[in-house]
Formats: sequence, C-alpha cells, structure tokens
Amino acid sequence: MKFTKNRFSVRTATAVAALLCAAQAAWALEPFKVQDIRVEGLQRVEAGTIFASMPLRVGDDYNDDKGAAAIRALFALGLFKDVRLEANGNVLVVVVEERPTIAGVDFVGTKEFDKEALQKAMRDVGLAEGRPFDKALADRAEQELKRQYINRSLYGAEIVTTVTPIERNRVNLTFSVTEGDAAKINDIRIVGNSAFSESTLKKQFDQDTGGWLSWYTKSDRYARSKLNADLETLRSYYLQRGYLDFRIDSTQVAISPDKQKISLVVNIHEGEKFVVSGVNLEGNYLDREDEFKSLVKIRAGQPYNADLVTETTKAFSDHFSKFGFAFA
Repeated sequence: MKFTKNRFSVRTATAVAALLCAAQAAWALEPFKVQDIRVEGLQRVEAGTIFASMPLRVGDDYNDDKGAAAIRALFALGLFKDVRLEANGNVLVVVVEERPTIAGVDFVGTKEFDKEALQKAMRDVGLAEGRPFDKALADRAEQELKRQYINRSLYGAEIVTTVTPIERNRVNLTFSVTEGDAAKINDIRIVGNSAFSESTLKKQFDQDTGGWLSWYTKSDRYARSKLNADLETLRSYYLQRGYLDFRIDSTQVAISPDKQKISLVVNIHEGEKFVVSGVNLEGNYLDREDEFKSLVKIRAGQPYNADLVTETTKAFSDHFSKFGFAFA
C-alpha cells in the first residue's frame, strides 16, 4: 500500500489493513471535533454505505482509536482495497480505493465437471459477475477445485487462475485446467486375514483394480469416500460371521511418482470367532413364549450375528404392538 502526501497541506492519517481487517494509524491526527465528513474515490459504492458503516458521526470528537475503528469497519465491508483518513480543518476526509468488480468467471479445459455447475458453485461462494473481486477467495476456490479433482483420482490436474483487468475497474476471472489422466488402482492388499482368503475379502469392495466395465463404473478410480464405504462393508462382513473383536488397524494409500497408479494396503485384526451357545427368553411374554420363540432369527451353534439380533428385537417389538404394547 502506498502512502501519499496530504493534498491539503494539513494533518493526515493513513491506515494499513491486514487480511484480518486490522487497521492502525500510520500518522497520528490531533484530536478534533468533526464538523463534516467527505468521501472521495467512490465509483460504484454508495456514500450512504460508508456513513452507515463508520462509527464516527458529525459532532463526534475524533481520536486515533475511533479512526482505527472506522478503518476496520470499512475494510470489513470487503469493498475496498485501500482506505485512508485525512483531515482538512475540522472536515474528516475518507479516501477509498474500491476493489475491482468481477465482469465474468470462465473455466477452460474442464471435462470432468460441468461448466455450469462450476459457475454456480463460484456464485455460491461470492465469485460472480458484479461481485467485488477478492484474491484470497479466488485462491481458496482454486484449492477447492484442485481438491475435487483429487477426489476423482485426477492427481496430476493443474489449475492456473488468471485475473485480467478490463475497463471501468473490472476484471475477468479465468480458471484454466489441465486435467491429465486419472490415477487407477494398481493393487489392493489385505494383511492380517486368516479366516477368509484375500480374494474373498476383496470381492466385498466396490473399488477394484479394473475390469472390462471400469471405463463406465470407474471402479478402479480411488476415492477416500469409496474406501471408507468399502472398509465398513469389510467390517460388517466379519461382524456378521461372529468376529466381534474385528478391527481395521490401518490403511495405507501409495501413489506412484508419475501419479498414475495407486496401491492400497488394509491391515486388519480378525480376533476370535464367537458362536451362539443358546438362546433364552426372559421377562413377560404375555404367556405367548412359543409365538415369540418363532420370531427368533439367531440359532444356537451359529456364529453370533448382530444383524440377526437386531432383526429379532424389531420382530419382538412389532409383535408386542399387536397386543397394545407400543413401547415394549
């Protein structure tokens, strides 16, 4: 930010705003009673916006603390990239430099995402035609776009954001994307299994190393959300077969130097297998024990299955409700 000489050859105050909208006086002004407030530098912003936002009014006594508060308030609007306070006699002069407004947002080279959907997403975060341009916001949008490409296994995607100034203090914002090829799962390993073969366990996964339909299903594209879903499926597979102490100790995801191949390693602990030794009914069953016994899904001698226990509990609740016991 540049410091400028006082055009009125009188007392001058300048403020520097950090990204967090903090402001401090560069040259202190002597306290004075504000007889008038004048705003200079406005192009599109209404003067009323300035007056409504400043904590200073005509008739107030000006001091450095109030000046710093006024500058912070104006920067907080997000409409200005520079704000200065000057004094001409007892007139407080607010000199502002408006941020450029966005004339348009465009995307070049995007095939993986629909351009209209991307533009809508940008509008939702404030990067749209007619809005003040915020470089920090554009940088965050670029990083989020990069993250979305990574979620689709496009680890080599490169994004360049270009800001082109045009007339009337406006800018065109362009995101140029080189998507590259998607990284594909080259290998999946499951370590720690003994009760079931690795091939049997990998069949539970939606993600795989590819097949003749992978071009359509994209099953060989890695995504953290897909991996989490596959791990839950694996956990359910063991729990349904009596392995109550099953756990997933860790997962490792490794990508090749050329960002084209991904290897997954899942480390598991199976634990001991539990088998049901017997099933008993206790409590008040309305003298209909035989009816309730017929609803029991789990059997003695079978591996403990939490899903079957849940089904049995629900069947009992539904049967009780038939006799007026809605909250059994």
